[in-house]
Amino acid sequence: MRAVLREIYGRTDDELGFPPDQPAIGDELAERLVIARRVDAETIALFRREVDGVRHADRRFGSAARLERLRGQITEVEDRLRHTLLRRDRAPLAGVLVEASTLAGWNSLDIGSLSQAWTHYERAKSAALESGSAALLAHATAEQAFVLVDAGNVDDALALFAEARSIGEHAPRLLRAWLAAAEGEGHAVAGHRDEALRAFDEADTLRPSEVVHSELPFLFLGGTHLDRWRGNALVHLGAPEAIDHLETLVDGAQSSFVRASAAVYVDLALAHSVAGDREAARTYAQQARRIISQVGSVRLRRRLERLVLPGDSRSA
Repeated sequence: MRAVLREIYGRTDDELGFPPDQPAIGDELAERLVIARRVDAETIALFRREVDGVRHADRRFGSAARLERLRGQITEVEDRLRHTLLRRDRAPLAGVLVEASTLAGWNSLDIGSLSQAWTHYERAKSAALESGSAALLAHATAEQAFVLVDAGNVDDALALFAEARSIGEHAPRLLRAWLAAAEGEGHAVAGHRDEALRAFDEADTLRPSEVVHSELPFLFLGGTHLDRWRGNALVHLGAPEAIDHLETLVDGAQSSFVRASAAVYVDLALAHSVAGDREAARTYAQQARRIISQVGSVRLRRRLERLVLPGDSRSA
């Protein structure tokens, strides 16, 4: 039809107002299959470096600005995976998709978008199954449980934490330590003191001396991180020992984990408030608020908003 009109009027497609020709469906598929054939070990390593770069930037500067980059990476990796033929090539590519999706899920959780986080984790779990990695599936499952915690559905979160630990029962010790601590936080939020402290004791026992694992670049339990995590659980439990525990960690906070530093200040503000120390609670709240404004963590800001200073009837 276009050819007939071009001949009758002596005009081009553009002059006649037709949109540009789209490649035939078969041609488009062929092109994507050709591109997917270029996926090799070097390509996988490149994708992983890109995700790792976003991960390190997120630790330093916060989540909001990272999500758009992650969405682009996820779309590209998904397209390559969709058109990669052999399982030997698909599995490592799926592993990259898990890492990108769990990071996007955590970023979405940090900015308060629970639905978006849930979607990212669903993709991560599906990709983990394709990758054949029980460790990746366990990690994605446990992180998704935190969405349920933030949604107030703690019972279901605890069931998901338990399932994650079952999936990862033969995973490297570093991941098993992380999974134990994650479940410990869930129990702390639920007010289960004995179960929470038992889980953190198990995490301490499981944590290996070498806290960097080449297959688990998304995990870090070095330095004071596990102690900080336990301190957070103590605050959720309303334990009076939370203050002494957390105040020993303030000076040891690592500059490359800015959001984690803010979380310690939030925990100390809440703990001092429960203890009745108005000035200490206010001081730590101010320090937390300053960092939160820099990294844009909606999750931490909402937690800080629950702070009520001793003597006040409303939040600080």
